[in-house]
This record gives sequence, structure tokens and C-alpha cells, in this order.
Amino acid sequence: MTDQPTPAPAGIDHAVLAELTRLRESIDNIDAAVVHMLAERFKATQQVGRLKAEHRLPPADPERERRQIARLRELAVSANLDPVFAEKFLNFIIAEVIRHHEAIAGDSGRAEA
Repeated sequence: MTDQPTPAPAGIDHAVLAELTRLRESIDNIDAAVVHMLAERFKATQQVGRLKAEHRLPPADPERERRQIARLRELAVSANLDPVFAEKFLNFIIAEVIRHHEAIAGDSGRAEA
């Protein structure tokens, strides 16, 4: 969804409005890239979920999750991003992945019945 151009409020310089528009367009492009990267990530985790279900492995892997969180926190620090935010973001993703893996495992169990 792209912002519709808004008329310049009274007293706002048109150059400022142009810069605001340019920055917002950049943000929109970054948001699109993030969505596409998340879609790719979830394609990979769906494959992991199917492999885990086939071999009756647990949906969650707390040790890997711990390592991934530590890794992402380090990446966040090096990128000047709040590591607490990065950890919350990854925890949200991990919870969704585990939910998918549990669903795949449940579907796999029903297929065998």
C-alpha cells in the first residue's frame, strides 16, 4: 500500500515535502523487501517442519533458538539496531515457525492414521 500524496500543509516548504516523500518511498521499498525475505524464510522453515515431522523430531529446538537469538543480537549491535528489539522480533518469528511445525506434525500424524 503506497501513501497517496498529501497536499502540503500551510507553511511547509515544498522541498521538505519532497524529501519526506522520497524517504517514505524508500521505507515502502524496504518494507516490500522485508516481506519478501520473510516469505523466503518461511518457505525454508516449512521444509524444516516437514523434515522434522517425517523423522518425528520435536517442533522446537531450544538450543538452536538460543544460538540464533544470540547471533541476531550480535548482528543487531553491529548494525546499530537495538538488540532487544531484534530479539523480540526473532522470538515472534520463532513462535510462528514452531506453530507451523506443530501444525505440520499434526497433519503428518493424521495422514498416517
